[in-house]
Amino acid sequence: MVKKLKFSSCGHLRSDLVKDLNFGKMKHCHTWVFHSFNGVLVIGPLLLLFLVAIGSGYFYNAYSFPEPIVHENENRTSNLSGKCNFFDGNWMPDESYPLYNASECPFAEQGFSCLANGREDKEYLKWRWKPRNCEIPRFDVHEILEKLRGKRVVFVGDSLSRTQWESMICILMTGVEDKKSVYEVKGRKITRQIRHLQVRFSSFNFTVEFYRSIFLVQPGAPPKRSPKRIKKALMLDKMDDISKEWIQSDILIFNTGHWWTPTKLFELGWYFQIDGKMKLGMTINGAFKQALATWKSWVEKKVNTDRTRVFFRTFEATHWSDESRDTCNVTRLPWSETNGKDENLFSDMIIDTLRNVSNPVTLLHVTPMGAYRSDAHVGTWSDNPLVPDCSHYCLPGVPDMWNELLFAFLFSDQQ
Repeated sequence: MVKKLKFSSCGHLRSDLVKDLNFGKMKHCHTWVFHSFNGVLVIGPLLLLFLVAIGSGYFYNAYSFPEPIVHENENRTSNLSGKCNFFDGNWMPDESYPLYNASECPFAEQGFSCLANGREDKEYLKWRWKPRNCEIPRFDVHEILEKLRGKRVVFVGDSLSRTQWESMICILMTGVEDKKSVYEVKGRKITRQIRHLQVRFSSFNFTVEFYRSIFLVQPGAPPKRSPKRIKKALMLDKMDDISKEWIQSDILIFNTGHWWTPTKLFELGWYFQIDGKMKLGMTINGAFKQALATWKSWVEKKVNTDRTRVFFRTFEATHWSDESRDTCNVTRLPWSETNGKDENLFSDMIIDTLRNVSNPVTLLHVTPMGAYRSDAHVGTWSDNPLVPDCSHYCLPGVPDMWNELLFAFLFSDQQ
């Protein structure tokens, strides 16, 4: 950094105000000016003006200033233009994590609290996501609480969305002195099937809500005289009927994907419907794309993005040992490579949809970062250890990083 250059009364450069510049023979310059000044005392005022003029020219020609070299601060690489890719990076060990203690947070679901369910190793808690060319700003929870004052935050999606919802509440509660001032509005307990949960931070007058909408589009009964194997119709051209409750929000975060599988659809009698007609030959990928198109149209027509900041999170990487999802091998440390888990067709379709949406929607592309975290899943440390789980993540854990990214997009000047 170069400060403003100043000259003393005898014409030499005040070197104490200069940093990072090398002037070589500055000592000679200083001596030359000093002797010239002594000569001036003898010769007189007229010669003084002449010598000052000559000396100034000599100084300028011999020691003209180079163009200053501006060095980037290595801790803040050029990402203020919005070109920083938060989602391209690696996990780094960090002893400052985790951000909270799940046993002290009443909204951390028992099924995701791995330590409480018997997990003994703690290395999985000590990792921070580090983008390659920038830093995710460290947040001050008290500042976040103030910035959320009077707001309504809404998460919409499946149980992976619920883990992010729980994570956010637990993070924010670390900055609240009176824990009883944070409560579920209707006193409801967290369950897998509950449609709506609303937690209020009364001291700051804001709510953090979760809506269970696993497909985002409307489920319903099939048309009359449908084949017997059809138990439910997924109406791909209609948004979930509770979508009207999402509109008046300030921050709106979506996800979907984990229920779009043959075992959770076709084997349970779910089939697709468009314009009142069943589409028995439609593939899951084709149906997912159509559902995203319906969501896109809804966002463009119904959501006022001047008020509401909209996010969509991509598919969260899973680490099942086989396609049957019967075996879950949770590792002690993260993978050193993504092993192909950083690519997902559902994520690709979400990205393509967001490219074409007319309203501003922010992508949370968490698929690549989750690909490494074979160590972070619930595994058998849940409230039902007989059913292994390599889809959901422990709390504290990976969902906390999703919220750090969310805070960065919302409240940082870097994005």
